[in-house]
Amino acid sequence: MKLVQEELFGNPKLIAPETEGIKYAGSKLKLIPHILDAIAGLNVRDIFDGFSGTTRVSQAFARNGFNVIANDISEWSEAFGKAYLLNRYPKSHYQNLIDHLNSLQGYDGWFTEHYGGDPSEKAKKPFQRKNTRKCDAIRDEIDRLNLNEIEKSVAITSLILALDAVDNTLGHYVSYLAGWSARSYNDLRLRVPSLFISEGKNEVLKGDVFSAIANRQFDLAYYDPPYGSNNDKMPPSRVRYASYYHIWTSVVKNDKARVFGKANRREDSRDEVASSIFEEFRKDESGKFIAMQAIKNLIEQTNAQYILLSYSSGGRATKKELLEMLASSGKILKALEIGYKQNVMSGMRWTNEWVNATDKHCEYLFLLKK
Repeated sequence: MKLVQEELFGNPKLIAPETEGIKYAGSKLKLIPHILDAIAGLNVRDIFDGFSGTTRVSQAFARNGFNVIANDISEWSEAFGKAYLLNRYPKSHYQNLIDHLNSLQGYDGWFTEHYGGDPSEKAKKPFQRKNTRKCDAIRDEIDRLNLNEIEKSVAITSLILALDAVDNTLGHYVSYLAGWSARSYNDLRLRVPSLFISEGKNEVLKGDVFSAIANRQFDLAYYDPPYGSNNDKMPPSRVRYASYYHIWTSVVKNDKARVFGKANRREDSRDEVASSIFEEFRKDESGKFIAMQAIKNLIEQTNAQYILLSYSSGGRATKKELLEMLASSGKILKALEIGYKQNVMSGMRWTNEWVNATDKHCEYLFLLKK
């Protein structure tokens, strides 16, 4: 394991490396140094990232020499995971592929039909037509090329990063800006992602987290579950990640799915289809949030020496509930509160239910020994 022999509050510090990802309401980019500080000095080798999302935290673990098992239910997270965690080639290996994709002439296809708009028109579309036309050509070409699994994941990751850089949104895809954003005028151009040669025994899984932990043992499990919203009046479709990032699912699958609604969401991102118990906004008969019971069950069923839980003050549970739940599952070694300004991308609403004297948006990290 690569350690920087630098003293910080008396403890060696893990490297906070470069990571890469899309704009994401659940991004842990700013938390990565705190996450690494929380586990520095632990005798762990194999880390399970149960809700890996854009894989930024998994990337940070892997770059520090840990063996990472990254899991998420989303297709785009799987593509990111394969590109960043399973890559065995230098970046130069992919340059000809990226150059070829950039050279293609765009045309009107499925992405342009549903997500492309013209600068002269009132926006309400996530991309300008010139960029969706390039997307249509590039994505179809990726399927035509004889690429191996990792090469295809790198190409798709590159396309998603390029689209994310020219979008007309606040970072999610359930509504679009009324006027074109400055970045939407830029031309779509792919680049080789910030890859590193993976030296660890990493794995990438796609599926339900409870299935992923069945009959598995880890040294440490990191959980950053989707939080849902504290606002009971907020429609569940506004807090579910399947709806937030449906376009990235379509980029990965290129299945030209049926869409619905003003945002042209995929049919399989409907709430009754893509719901998650961790985003459940209701309470059970005892008055406790169903989502919190799911987290408790997950921790109890996880076979790991340590569990690191990340949670937001915008989630369903109070800090008191979290502490009580964790204390019943093991010994709390660390409980950290990290405050930062509310991110406009999140679209969440905070309530006074949190025990938070400053009344600011905070993230919480709990290190538990089972």
